[in-house]
Amino acid sequence: MNINRYYLFIFFLVSSSLFSYSQTPDSSKIFSQLPKNYYSEVDKKINDVNTRLAKKSAKYLVKFQRQERNLQRKVEGLHTGNAKNIFENAGKKYSELLRQIKYRNANLNDVTDGEYNPYLDSLCTSLSFLKQFNSTGGKIQEPLESLNKLQNKLKQSEKIKEFIAERKNQAKELLSKYTKIPGRLKREYDKLNRTAYYYSAQVREYKEILKDPKKAEQKTLNILNRLPVFQGFMKENGQLASLFRINENANAPGILTGLQTRSSVQEIIQQRITAGGPNAGQMIQQNIAQAKHELDKLKEKINQIGGESSDVEIPGFKTNNEKTKSFLKRLEYSANAQFAKTNSLLPSIADIGFGVGYKLNGKSTTGIEISYKVGMGSLRHISLTSQGMGFRSYMDWKIKKQVYASCGYEMNYNAAFKNIDQLKNYDAWQRAALAGISKRYKISKKIKGEVKLLYDFLANKHIPVSQAFLFRVGYKF
Repeated sequence: MNINRYYLFIFFLVSSSLFSYSQTPDSSKIFSQLPKNYYSEVDKKINDVNTRLAKKSAKYLVKFQRQERNLQRKVEGLHTGNAKNIFENAGKKYSELLRQIKYRNANLNDVTDGEYNPYLDSLCTSLSFLKQFNSTGGKIQEPLESLNKLQNKLKQSEKIKEFIAERKNQAKELLSKYTKIPGRLKREYDKLNRTAYYYSAQVREYKEILKDPKKAEQKTLNILNRLPVFQGFMKENGQLASLFRINENANAPGILTGLQTRSSVQEIIQQRITAGGPNAGQMIQQNIAQAKHELDKLKEKINQIGGESSDVEIPGFKTNNEKTKSFLKRLEYSANAQFAKTNSLLPSIADIGFGVGYKLNGKSTTGIEISYKVGMGSLRHISLTSQGMGFRSYMDWKIKKQVYASCGYEMNYNAAFKNIDQLKNYDAWQRAALAGISKRYKISKKIKGEVKLLYDFLANKHIPVSQAFLFRVGYKF
């Protein structure tokens, strides 16, 4: 009997070890497939967002405090003592928030980050999963630490947004005491509103950056998602698991007691349709379509003001979605070409331009271009020659959809040159004042085609007289 128990115990140990081995992935095989730059790329991306978020949070907080003080001075100038109870001791709270931004380990466990971020959830869970294996060495520690700092900064941003909303409401309550708000006070309050809106929009912009995984990140997640053991780890340790308490007993009959099943709901709907007569189904479909249309309109309005209507209380306030983007993200590049007819003095010319534009807002862009003129000879005698260069400035305004009004000022050197000193002769440059219209069309996700028709108001003053209408084709990317 004791021998049987001994063999049973040995069998249990062997089967347990085999079961555990079958559930644990081969770490060397996993890490041989992972991109070599995965950890460094993740760390760089998170650190970049972390630094920019901290910098912008401090900037907007200081700006809001300055605007609040300006409002306080103007209120005190009209009625001494009215603003004392609202604005006093606010400086301590501002200093505390600014200190927390600089202090990396501020305790913010009681603050949530505002919304579920699937990218951060997947990233945090995958790093925690990979940390279990010793073969990762110390590489994984850096992105984990950066991720913890970023999550802390996101919590800080939510705390700042709550504080700004609180201060804004207190200022609104103060101004509500006036029968008619003086213009100077209204202007200062509108500044508070704009700052509050753009800070929220800035935080959303950084969260959108996080939702766009790089190639190495996407490849790593694709590899891990094919592993059953990682899928189980995600279900047990992901953020959604903690929110909804997903576990192996989620499908237990006791949990679903009292809940209506899908089939029962469909049965009830069918009974109501039958009782409503022959046209009941059509009426329900019309009502559903109308409700969907109203929801789409509401969603569009929310998107137009950035998704948080509570941030905007200024009638007629037009948001600038480009304002929250970095300088490089607001740049657009262009390449175009135009052709000039041949005459007695100049050969047929191809004017090729390359430029960079800066998006002022969603509707207007200003930029500069440099062009190089290539002489092509004639149909009977094709000969490529250098015919000069040019400098251009331009501005485009969106009229409707992808139709733009365009204008610009240009200087062209219409002759071949051998050295820079020749270009220093200012009188040798030909000026052009242009205005016209342009049309853009989509080629790919990042590239747009463009055609431009421009009129040169100085064409008649050129020697020889140049063509007044210019037609350009090119690309924006």
